[in-house]
Amino acid sequence: MQHATSSHPPPNRPDATEAPQRQLPATSSTGSSELASLEVRLHRSLRQYPDFPSPGILFEDILPIFADHLLHQSLIRALELRVDKESLRPDIVVGLEARGFLLGPSLALRLGAGFVPVRKQGKLPGPTETAAFKKEYGEDYFQIQRDGIKPGQRVLIIDDIIATGGSAAAAGSLVKKLGGHLLGYLFILELDFLNGREKLDAPVHTLLSSQEEGASEN
Repeated sequence: MQHATSSHPPPNRPDATEAPQRQLPATSSTGSSELASLEVRLHRSLRQYPDFPSPGILFEDILPIFADHLLHQSLIRALELRVDKESLRPDIVVGLEARGFLLGPSLALRLGAGFVPVRKQGKLPGPTETAAFKKEYGEDYFQIQRDGIKPGQRVLIIDDIIATGGSAAAAGSLVKKLGGHLLGYLFILELDFLNGREKLDAPVHTLLSSQEEGASEN
């Protein structure tokens, strides 16, 4: 009896040394149904903490998703389905410090794209581009390495939450400084009442909306 090896896989199975193929929905209808089911499951996993980190703020906690490997898988699959639904085909996924780093590399692998981080000022080596964004008590700065994106590459920016939109807008400006074609922004959660998407000049895609006014970006 012949046994398959990595050098001689059975004819009906791919070579183990080949890159894994993307898992795509069979049809648009089945993909939409799967996405809706995943979104409900992910929404139920969120935790809320009233009056954190200060009185009057309802803190939306996404970390339970990452504590459960099945929920984590569901999240990455849902993000992949959202990208497919919107017909996005990025060459590069850009993740914002810090929680964009939890999402971006895994999604980039599923999409067959590269991953490039946007970090706070002074954290990246070599030549960088810089963009400022406003915070509650002043300004902060994002940077990206100058060779991270080539002119004309299609770029998708990802982060966990869109609140006021300032940090995402800064990341978008960095992509454009490097000559990238900004396809849009992708978030797990949107705090709708803060109208952050109005600051962004590319399409905004989200999986979930905040459960009630008063929530805050975590």
